[in-house]
Parts: sequence; structure tokens; C-alpha cells
Amino acid sequence: MKPRARTAPPLLSQRSAGILLHPTSLPGPHGVGDLGRAAHGFVDFLAASGMTWWQMLPITPPDRVGGPYSSDSAFAGSPLLISLDALVEEGLLTRADIAAPRALDDAPEARYPAALAFRTRALKRAYRAFAARTGDTLHQYDAFCAEHAYWLDSDALYRALREESRGKSWFRWPAALRTASRPARAAALRRLSERVAYHRFVQFEFDRQWRRLRSHCAERGVRLMGDIPIFVAYDSSDVWARQELFALTPDGRRRWQTGVPPDDFNRNGQLWEHPLYDWNAHQKERFAWWIARFRHTLAQFDAVRIDHFLGFARCWAVPGHHRTALRGQWRPAPGRELFDAVRHALGRPEVIAEDLGEVTPEAIALRERYGFPGMRILHWAFNPGAAYHQPHNFPADSVVYTGTHDNDTTVGWWKSLQEMERRLRRASGGRGGVASSRRQTGVPSGSAKVDPRLGTTARARAYMNTDAREIHWDMIRLAMASPANTAIVPLQDVLGLDTRHRMNIPGTPRGNWKWRFDAGQLRESHARRLRALAATYGRLPAPSA
Repeated sequence: MKPRARTAPPLLSQRSAGILLHPTSLPGPHGVGDLGRAAHGFVDFLAASGMTWWQMLPITPPDRVGGPYSSDSAFAGSPLLISLDALVEEGLLTRADIAAPRALDDAPEARYPAALAFRTRALKRAYRAFAARTGDTLHQYDAFCAEHAYWLDSDALYRALREESRGKSWFRWPAALRTASRPARAAALRRLSERVAYHRFVQFEFDRQWRRLRSHCAERGVRLMGDIPIFVAYDSSDVWARQELFALTPDGRRRWQTGVPPDDFNRNGQLWEHPLYDWNAHQKERFAWWIARFRHTLAQFDAVRIDHFLGFARCWAVPGHHRTALRGQWRPAPGRELFDAVRHALGRPEVIAEDLGEVTPEAIALRERYGFPGMRILHWAFNPGAAYHQPHNFPADSVVYTGTHDNDTTVGWWKSLQEMERRLRRASGGRGGVASSRRQTGVPSGSAKVDPRLGTTARARAYMNTDAREIHWDMIRLAMASPANTAIVPLQDVLGLDTRHRMNIPGTPRGNWKWRFDAGQLRESHARRLRALAATYGRLPAPSA
């Protein structure tokens, strides 16, 4: 009898660590970071640091201000991430073609509109050179287009039509194109065949560069972790091409849109403006669109984080014509049926559930049914009533972060806590944090009412037994030491950067997603220190067979 083949344990069930960094934050000469030399160099840094994971934000095309969570495609790769240096190495461009203007050359912050305009001009030159070629590369291009036709055909046509209409959203196109009728699409494809071919080339080139990066990761023992936003943008190729899958009126307007209800911070709630899914339509086609989306993303990454996982249990539905999220209603979502279909089609994908927010018993049950690790945030571990985020309470099947892309940096968080406590003490007439610390542990303080936020820094120092002079390393150590199988740290925390370097402030429409680091900031000493912590707490990658 032959011995039974061993099945490798799930990646997320093994103790490991990684760094959160979106590729746009990498250094480089063309306005935003990309998949070129700096990305490959960062993989080398991760390997030297003993890190298993490179976690990214969504790699689909961002919105106009760089936001990766409102993409115009659930499948396409971002043209901004295509390395122009790599196109020179492929012989499709010259060095003169990619000489960036001074405003883009090693820009200290991501400059999305200017970078996109510059890269688009270069990519169009590269396409003309590519179209003149013959041989094996064209066969690879044809094979790529055939394999990805299920999304690429509509996506390329949508982009060509948007260019033809000078940037108008699809729901403002003429009626026949707006409804994506077959005759109108066929006529547009004939009329715009060269533009459509260009957009297919862009995706082919993205795929080639992505595969090279993944190959380098595999050689260095590094794995990639991606991100799937639960919703897609209204003005997207997905909604235009598959309108029947979304809650739209017959003329393409949103019947229902997404958001979150009012809370202490937003009296009108938050209006996200994505069209809600028509879940009945998805169920009728046995979630084929979702299965294709998961299959596509899992072909690019070793694991994925699902943003706003709670929305698969219920979501806040706001009438499409409303301007705020104040008057919405909770609607159930068929998360169980969806993930049953995904598991039946794809096996047991490596998935992290972003379960932050107002967690319901239904959402917890959904996450636990499929064994998806949830997220724990150390910045929240020392707030009053924060047992859920305190490391001694973590289950092994969880992922711990010092903070996420939506949080302040750890140094910025700590400074803001200290400033808040100073203001509260002044407002309370000087009553200090000792009384508040006793109050939080149930010991009567014998004093007047004390704001429960006082004493947060004292609790943190006591918990970590630290003087907090290197609070970012204290928090990294705490994450590494925790019971959570996976520990992820934003690169800003490794570098000890303050609030000026945070990636995103939720609820603010401008000034986000711009952070980039300088190549000189990342040193061998950072790698040695991370590796030592990973070794101490059993998180080094297993040696390759």
C-alpha cells in the first residue's frame, strides 16, 4: 500500500509574520511605486528579515485620488503599477521615453494624476512597438487574452468607450451603450478595435510583470497577501457589463447604494455610494461572478483579506437617490450560500476576514463556519473594555496588526494618546491617570468622575513593561509574541514614522494614499531586528525542502 500523500497545513495556521506595504509606497522615478526593481528589492528585504508575508492593498486601478477601494474593475491590474524600466529592458521603450519630469522623479508623495498621464503616454508608445512584433511574445499575448476573456473583453471595451466619451461615466453614455446591448457593443468593438487592443496589452504587461514578481517571491520564500473589497465602484466595467447583478433601475441608476448607519462620529452615517448587489441574481447563477473573482485573485496571491467581511452577513442599504446614509435599512446577505459555492469550486482558500466594526453574532458565526481568521488591532488593546483586542485573549486563528492602513502610525497613535491625556487632565483640574487606572480595574478610586480614556498610556506601559521610548518596537514585539498565528506590521511602524506618514484617514476625501518611503530609510539594522523577533517568537519561515 502506498503511503498517503501529506497535505500541507493551511498557510494561515502556521506561525508567521509579515509587512503591510502597498506597492505605490515604494520608491522610484515615475510618481508612484511599481512592480519594478524597488518591489524586487523589497522582497529581498522581507526574506532577510525572516518575514513570510508581503501584504498589499487592492492592486486594481485606483480612483482619481489613488483610493484602491473604489476601483473601476474587480479584475484588472493597475496601469500605475507597471514598471516603465521593465519595458525598457523588454525593448519596448528607450531610456529617453521614460525620462520623468522633475515633479515625478522620486516624488516624495504619490502623484496619481500626473503619474497616470505620464505612464499612459509611455504605455501607448510601448504598445506600438509591441504591435509591430512577431513570434512567441504575440502567442503569449493571444493566450493571455483568451484565458482572461471572461473579464478582459468587457473591461478593455469599457475603457475604450470611456476614452471615446472623454471620460464620461457609463451611465451617461447613449442609451444603447449604457445598457451594453450586444449590437452596440459589437459596433463599438469594430470602431475601437485598436484602443481595445491597447488596453488588452496593458493588462498583458501587468500580468507579465506580476508573474515575475511572484516568481522572485517564491525564490526568496516570501508569500503575497492580497485584498478583496466587498463592493465595486458604480462607474466600473463590472457594473456596466453585468448590470443584472446589481441593484439598478432599468435605465442604470442605483436603486440601492452602500454605506454605514449613523454613529457617534458621523451623525449622517457614511455613504459609500457603491451599488448594492442583487443577491437573488447572484444566487441564480450560483455565484459564478464571485467564484471568478476569487479564482482570479487567488491566482495572484497566496492569501487574501476580505475587506468589510461583515457585509456578507448584513449590509446597510440606502435608497439610491439619497445624499446621506441616515435613512437606510439593514438587509441580510447570503454569505453562507456564497462561501459554500466558493469552497465547492475552489477548495479551502486562504482567507482573512476583516471583521472590524459593529460585529454581529451572525457575522461571527459566518467567519467561524469557514475557519477564516479574524483581525485584532493592538492600537485598540488598551482602550476601556478592549478585551477583544488584548493579546492574551487572542485565539491562534487570528491575525494581529499593530495598526492597519486606516490607522495612524504607532508613533503617531502614541503621541496623540499622550496629547489627549494632557488635555483631559487640564480639563479635569489635574486629576491624574492613577485613579483612572484603578477605576478601570474595578478598584474604587475614591475620587470624582474620571474620564475613562485617562490612563490608557499607563495601561499600555504596564502591559508591555516598557518605558515607551521605542513604542513602535514595543508594539511590534507584542504582535510577534502574541498567540495569533499571523502578525502583520505596517512598514511605517518598522521605520518609526509619525502621523505625517499614515496612509489613510477614513472619512476624508483628500490627502490619502500618498505615502512613500525613501530607499535610504530601509536599513539592514531593520532586517536584523525583525528577524531576531521572528526567531524569538517562532515566526521564521520553515526551511525549503
